Amino acid sequence: MPRSNQPRRRRTSSSRSTKPARSTNDDGELDLNRIRMGIPATESAPDGVWAVRAISVGNAQKVYTCPGCHHNVLPGVAHLVVWQEDAMFGAEAGLRDRRHWHTNCWRGRSYRYR
Repeated sequence: MPRSNQPRRRRTSSSRSTKPARSTNDDGELDLNRIRMGIPATESAPDGVWAVRAISVGNAQKVYTCPGCHHNVLPGVAHLVVWQEDAMFGAEAGLRDRRHWHTNCWRGRSYRYR
């Protein structure tokens, strides 16, 4: 029997395979950082729209200074990475200016303006 020149059907979610969907970058390689970190949540506040990504205990490997309390965020401490999505000079500038916050400092920050 001759081979068919028709492409094979892609598997749907009802197929037998239980492998999770693969996240790839433009080069076709797996984007492991995106898989590990997940998609950031978006929060609206009086001072703008913020992207907030949780960093787990296992992924916290450096020392950062929290802008809320000005203390160190130590390695092995779960915390948040926050950047402004509606930054004045665009989304890329907001991402460049991202900061690592203690979770409680981010939740308790004040919106008072002088």
